[in-house]
Amino acid sequence: MAKKFNPGGHKGKLHRELHIPEGKKIPQKRLQTAEHSKNREVRDDAIRAKTMEGWHHGGSKRQSSTGRELERRLSSRDK
Repeated sequence: MAKKFNPGGHKGKLHRELHIPEGKKIPQKRLQTAEHSKNREVRDDAIRAKTMEGWHHGGSKRQSSTGRELERRLSSRDK
C-alpha cells in the first residue's frame, strides 16, 4: 500500500506555538513574524504553513473545459 504524502508537523501545532485558538486564522503579520523566528521549529512550521496556503484543499472539483464540452455534446445528442 502506498504511503500518503505527509508534509510534516502536526495539526494545530503552529496555532499552539503562536497562542492562537485553532478555530481562528493566523494573521499574515504573525505568520511573517514567525517565518523569521529565532526558534527553528516555529520558523519551519510557519514556512510550511505559508507553502500549504497555496495548495488546493479539497472543495469542489472543477471539470476541465474539455470535460464540460463533452458533457454538453452528449446531452445535446440525447435530445
